[in-house]
Amino acid sequence: MRLKPGRPDLSAHAGLFDVPAAAPGTPSVTFAGVSTLAFDDGASALLVDGFFSRPSLLKVALGRIAPVPERIDEALGRLGLSGPQASRVEAVVPVHSHFDHVMDAPEVARRTGALLVGGSSTLHVGRGAGLDPERTRVLAPFTPTACGPWTVTAVPSEHCPPDRYPGTIDEPLRPPAKAAAYRCGEAWSLLVEHPGTGPTLVQGSAGFVPGALDGRRADVAYLGVGQLGVLGDDYIARYWQHTVAAVGARRVVLTHWDDFFRPLSAPLRALPYAGDDLDVTIGVLRTLAARDGVRLHLPTLWRREDPWAG
Repeated sequence: MRLKPGRPDLSAHAGLFDVPAAAPGTPSVTFAGVSTLAFDDGASALLVDGFFSRPSLLKVALGRIAPVPERIDEALGRLGLSGPQASRVEAVVPVHSHFDHVMDAPEVARRTGALLVGGSSTLHVGRGAGLDPERTRVLAPFTPTACGPWTVTAVPSEHCPPDRYPGTIDEPLRPPAKAAAYRCGEAWSLLVEHPGTGPTLVQGSAGFVPGALDGRRADVAYLGVGQLGVLGDDYIARYWQHTVAAVGARRVVLTHWDDFFRPLSAPLRALPYAGDDLDVTIGVLRTLAARDGVRLHLPTLWRREDPWAG
C-alpha cells in the first residue's frame, strides 16, 4: 500500500480557530502545542505537560533527546510565566510519560518553583532530572489534588493505539536519553476545576477506558486527537462516546494534532498523512458534534482563550 504524501492543510479548517478570547483578568487557557495547556486566572497558573523543546524527528529517531533551556525560557515568556511571574505556576501535570508530554516538565517545574505532579513514571523522570523530591507530588487516581485554587482529579485512561513506547519508567531517567526510554507509564484523563470556571476535561491522548468517566461532569473538553484519523470511524465514535459524551461537554477543543518535531518558533502545521489524518478526524467529529449539539474548535497558539464563555 502506498503512503499518502503530504499533510492536511490547516487553512481548510480555519473556521474552527474560534475559541472565544479571554477578557483581561479572567481565567483562561493558552495552547502551546501538542497537549500543553496553561490554565491561568491571572494570579495562579497550572500547566498541563509543559513540552516546549520539540526535538527534530531525526534526533528522536536516531539520537538522544533532552530539554532545551532556551526553548523552554522562550515559551514560558510567551505564556507570561517567566521572571517575576514564574512563581504563579502551582504545578506541572503531564498526562502521561512519553517524551512529548513529560520530557520538559521537571525543568519547567525547576524554573518556576512549581510542583511536578504525576504518576510514578513521571516522578522517576523528575528524579532523573535532579528535581528536589519536595517539589514532586504523586497523583493518586480519583483523588482531587489541590494546586493553589486549581483542583486536578486524575482518572486512569489508556494511550491511543498503538502505544509505541508502552510500559512504565521504573528508575530515575536521566537526560539525554533515547525517546523510547520515555515509556508511557500512567495515562490520565484529567479533570481540572477552578472556582471561577466550569469543570474541564483534558484528554491528552486519543485513548479511553470504557465507562471510566461515567458520572463525571465537564463543561469543556480538551480532546487529544493524535493518530485518531487512522483508526477508523467506529473507533472515533467510541472515543467521543467515552470522553465527550460521558462528561456532557458542550464545547470541545482539539489538541495533539500539530507536528511536534517542528519548533514553536515556526507556524504550527498538522502531522503528516504518514502518521495521522486530521481531515478525517475533523470530518467525523463535526458530524458527532452536530448530532450532540456540541461546539467544536481548534485552539490558537499563544492566544489566551476562554473556553467556558457562553
